[in-house]
Amino acid sequence: MRVGVYYNNKDVRVEERPRPKAGPGELLVKVAASGICGSDVMEWYRLKKAPLVLGHEIAGEVVEVGEGVKDYKIGDRIFVSHHVPCNTCRYCLSGNHTACDMLRTTNYFPGGFSEYIRVPSVNVDRGAFLLPKEVSFEEGTFIEPLACIVRSHKAVKLELGQSVLILGGGISGLLHLLLSRASGAGRIIVTDVNAYRLKLARNLGADAVINAKDDVVAGLREANDARLADLVVVCTSALSAFNQALQSVDRGGTILCFAPTEPGVNLSVPVNEFWRNAIKIIHSYGASPEDIKVAIELLRNKRIPVAKMITHRLKLSEIGLGFKLVSEAKDCVKVIIEPNKT
Repeated sequence: MRVGVYYNNKDVRVEERPRPKAGPGELLVKVAASGICGSDVMEWYRLKKAPLVLGHEIAGEVVEVGEGVKDYKIGDRIFVSHHVPCNTCRYCLSGNHTACDMLRTTNYFPGGFSEYIRVPSVNVDRGAFLLPKEVSFEEGTFIEPLACIVRSHKAVKLELGQSVLILGGGISGLLHLLLSRASGAGRIIVTDVNAYRLKLARNLGADAVINAKDDVVAGLREANDARLADLVVVCTSALSAFNQALQSVDRGGTILCFAPTEPGVNLSVPVNEFWRNAIKIIHSYGASPEDIKVAIELLRNKRIPVAKMITHRLKLSEIGLGFKLVSEAKDCVKVIIEPNKT
């Protein structure tokens, strides 16, 4: 079978690998669609593990069922989570599933940018979900990133009418926009340096957009009745965005660090000011199986119109172009690879 092998953002090669087989308790899935995630192009994170087959936003069809599997059959349309928690460790039992050691070490083989993936038994047990008939394979590639957004919103407990500032208008930022709107947020403002993404944010329901190179605080006040934001969501790794977040949050507000910085980068927080003004800084990483279930229901009920975010559909032979588009972050948002399309 063909796979897309990542060496670096400018070198992603199509290579031949043996087609895996489903062992006991396992599934073999023919990948119909696989999204390129922003984390796939974070070279500081990926290069130390290269070469490897990436891809964790997949939807496909079951083509082989291992001995002992009872809940799935050949022909089932399916989404599979690459990371799954143990559900029994102290972290899982306290609700911190994404801090679980098992979640951080599990995966399917060899990766979503391949024609087929072998789904290990533990992923079949707690990471495989049937796609409702209302959800297309393309829409299924949004399940994992949307589930991550769902988890973060549980943490911040967004209240009706609260204002939201989203720093970064890529896929994560736009999903935050859509879920905030569906959750009853008040004014939603999105920043980015890319005019294409700002225009799309407007089309998806942002009340205002701001070029991140301009005075974000001034633009925020102008768009939000002279107030700062109740919730500030950082969806870019740029240190400048984290500093803008510190300056843009209102009293009693929350900063959600949805994106990470590179390792070793420190943020200077005005602790005394934040203490006095009851400002919270929280983080959110990954998603649990329960978050995935919520994401699937949001897509099934068309509460989050993700199809509008798809800008490119590419064959596996074009995966190098896909990584170029995502890493350059210009006129694209969601790039989907279709490994079995010829």
